Amino acid sequence: MKATGIIMILLVSLVFPGIIVRVKSIASGRKGPGLFQPMLDILRLLKKGSVYSSTTSFIFKIAPVIYFSTILSAAFLLPFDNQPGLLSFKGDFIAFSYVLALGKFFMIIAALDTGSAFEGMGASREALYSMLVEPAFFVLMASFAMFTGHTSFYEIYNSIYFGSYIAVFAGILASYNLFQIIMVENSRLPYDDPKTHLELTMIHEVMVLDNSGFDLALINFASSLKFVVYGTLISNFFFTPDISIFLGILIFLGIQVLFAIVVGIAESFRARYKLRNNNKAIVLLTPISILIFLSILMIITHQS
Repeated sequence: MKATGIIMILLVSLVFPGIIVRVKSIASGRKGPGLFQPMLDILRLLKKGSVYSSTTSFIFKIAPVIYFSTILSAAFLLPFDNQPGLLSFKGDFIAFSYVLALGKFFMIIAALDTGSAFEGMGASREALYSMLVEPAFFVLMASFAMFTGHTSFYEIYNSIYFGSYIAVFAGILASYNLFQIIMVENSRLPYDDPKTHLELTMIHEVMVLDNSGFDLALINFASSLKFVVYGTLISNFFFTPDISIFLGILIFLGIQVLFAIVVGIAESFRARYKLRNNNKAIVLLTPISILIFLSILMIITHQS
């Protein structure tokens, strides 16, 4: 069933942030909150009304809904257990990137709409980092498209294989690069710290300072959903053509839990980059993607 993927993404997004928090609590020797505490916080916010500044326009009011809707729409493009996404088509990885970019665009202009200098500063940084990381993602996906001869997520994942040492090397580099892209896109350590309270170094969190109640709940849940959506890109590498739907679900859950644990461990033992070093670290992801592209080009040349 094509809808299985969407259902699993939504279910895992309910506990994904809780797993990260639990791992960070254990790593720091604290008891910490429960596994479902982040989601309980979102439910509490859903019951509250939103407060709007007199300086904001309708853009600020609709931005959280659009942000959540674009992330959910991006999930419709992803295959699951050798089944195409609900909206699968050629070149859908390009649509995936720009649907997410649309949601981020509305969050950026909503931050500017508040008239706050701090939120404008965060919006500027968010736009810059998105611009810097975009080439890395496109070169990475274009490399897999060239490797398989297909341009849709479903066809790429069903045609990809690692039959040589160079291909395995490219796969390891791709996994590392995709993980770093995910951390940038979700504004997590070492690029941003979602728990920081120093506005001069905040990026994503400073953009949502004026959001409250139902709007803030949508933004927080969208952030959790976005993590799982990107995690689905990773889990699709582990689906084989002959597995059953039940085994596919177990693989998906296992990869997502492992992904959340890795994020929690990484954030527990890595320091945040100095703000002036973020640009350099993000730009370096593109040369790594180019190296993957050259490795795949070597494989294709050798095969021909």
